[in-house]
Amino acid sequence: MKKYKSQSYIESNSPLDPYQLLANAIVLQAVKDYRVALKGLQKIPDSKDHLSEKASIERFFRSRWFGALTTIDPEYLIAKLQKEVDGK
Repeated sequence: MKKYKSQSYIESNSPLDPYQLLANAIVLQAVKDYRVALKGLQKIPDSKDHLSEKASIERFFRSRWFGALTTIDPEYLIAKLQKEVDGK
């Protein structure tokens, strides 16, 4: 059976199972998208697209689904990302 590069990486270099890696990737993508939305709002504060995206991701962060994926406190994460983007 042929092993793919990512498969051997998971098996040899990571104590996490593939489902945990997927959960981490989902959360990380939401964090990246949230940063983009916040930076977009800095440039165009009344942008409906960025406001909508920000609200949607905050709903995800506060959802049961997010809680199933990670143990990160959503309010802490939101505040940390806002502070990071604001440069404070």
